[in-house]
Amino acid sequence: MADMHFYEPANGHGLAHDPLNSIVAPRPIGWVSTLSAEGERNLAPYSFFNLFNYRPPVIGFCSVGWKDSVANAKTTGEFVWNLATREVAEAMNRTSTMQRVDEFDHSGLEQAPSRLVKPGRVSASRVQFECRTSQIVQLKTAAGGDIESWLVLGEVVGIHIDRDLIVDGVYDTAKARPIMRGGGRGDYFEPGEKFEMLRPE
Repeated sequence: MADMHFYEPANGHGLAHDPLNSIVAPRPIGWVSTLSAEGERNLAPYSFFNLFNYRPPVIGFCSVGWKDSVANAKTTGEFVWNLATREVAEAMNRTSTMQRVDEFDHSGLEQAPSRLVKPGRVSASRVQFECRTSQIVQLKTAAGGDIESWLVLGEVVGIHIDRDLIVDGVYDTAKARPIMRGGGRGDYFEPGEKFEMLRPE
């Protein structure tokens, strides 16, 4: 057996950098656009994001702290997820600013109208999911205490895919060049080597 470093997170990790988000990596990016009740645009990336169900499709992102994306998704009941790819990585990074600005304008991104929800889509993104908020869950500790983090779940009601990414009727994940969050201060990844492994009968 390997020589294992063990720690209890409540007591600290004892390393130069917290390894947790480097271990659970790479993670897809929740690049979420919302509108406030007053119609103000918001666009922000979340590194806690994933798909949770097929039919109906449900995706979710988690916000550490009650931020505009959560407030807007709760108030209006809608949000849009935009696929972050290598081509728009720098612009996506600019939308992570903590300044009170319109992130579309701040990052130089154009907005495209959605069909079924009010928040707009990132025009340069090659895939977007239009979503209706289904649940907002405040996370809790094992002892039942509240954590200042909120999981926003939404049913995907409309999907836009760049037709160039559909090859012989199959969506080509690698061709899209999605970027994923790693650990460290600024580690990101693109898909690497692909291999096929089918489920047993």
